[in-house]
Amino acid sequence: MSAAEKEGVNGGTTGSPVLRVVHTPLNVAGIPWTNVQALRRRGVDAKLVVVERQRMHPEADVDLARRPGLLGQARAQWPAFARLLPRTDVFHFYFGWTLLPKFLQFPVLRAARRRSVFHFLGSDIRGKTEAELAYRHRADACIVGSYDAIRWVPEAEVVPPGIDLRTIAAAAPSGRERPLVVHAPSSRSRKGTADVIAACEGLPLDLEIVEGLHHDQALARYAAADIVVDQLNAGWYGIFAIEAMALGKPVLTFLHDEAVRRTEEAFGVRVPIVSVARETLRERLAELAASPAERQRAGAASRAYVEHVHDADRMAERLVGIYSRL
Repeated sequence: MSAAEKEGVNGGTTGSPVLRVVHTPLNVAGIPWTNVQALRRRGVDAKLVVVERQRMHPEADVDLARRPGLLGQARAQWPAFARLLPRTDVFHFYFGWTLLPKFLQFPVLRAARRRSVFHFLGSDIRGKTEAELAYRHRADACIVGSYDAIRWVPEAEVVPPGIDLRTIAAAAPSGRERPLVVHAPSSRSRKGTADVIAACEGLPLDLEIVEGLHHDQALARYAAADIVVDQLNAGWYGIFAIEAMALGKPVLTFLHDEAVRRTEEAFGVRVPIVSVARETLRERLAELAASPAERQRAGAASRAYVEHVHDADRMAERLVGIYSRL
């Protein structure tokens, strides 16, 4: 990136070039849209260009609405990329996808002296081999969302998913005798939903499984929860758990110990999530169900953690820092 562009990124004098960044091509879990909005608040000319809208997160500045098949994809994405190229400094790619085929995408960007970032979100890299992820080296930088995901991309920068805390007010857990447990699986098999259901059976609580709702509707259901169960397989937490913590809810999920240690070391704060496995979930649920005071304490710690680690404006600062070093 040129010195003038860096000056614009860092809030230089009036008239300095404004950094232009395109986030593309998917709005996975709403993370790209949140990043774009936060970057705009920092004065970056950021936009989200998608090739297909996500059901729960349809937000985008440009929808290329590609048609099926390689020909349909090419007809939508090649002209769009040709229009974006002269007006963009950094292309920020998500989920391992690009606008052009990878073997063409990066030579074109280098020839045009444009910079690029691969931003991985978890399931796109989890369990894959170095050979399967070797394409990432074509970009100028890589980002992952956690110190769990960095196992697969060890050279990556860690930028936790951000959320706009201005739009989410804390809703403390209730003191009712039968607390409401909410579980919102994107995939029942990946999230361990059958084990969640089994763990809740016979306990003095009510279980609600939230599926298939638009994000705003789902968030309203999360706000009604007293306890949230995220997943039992992945080893880290995602946007659902982050939003639940922002709402001030105690969250139970399966965490890898090493990722917890590195996160606490990097951010100087304790991870407040109750780490569980399928064998321990029932016991932890019973403890929380029996203690309204512990639910309140854990919920308050959750909100404080998200304010420190997952605030979108803080994450935008980290992104700007990465762009400035390209």
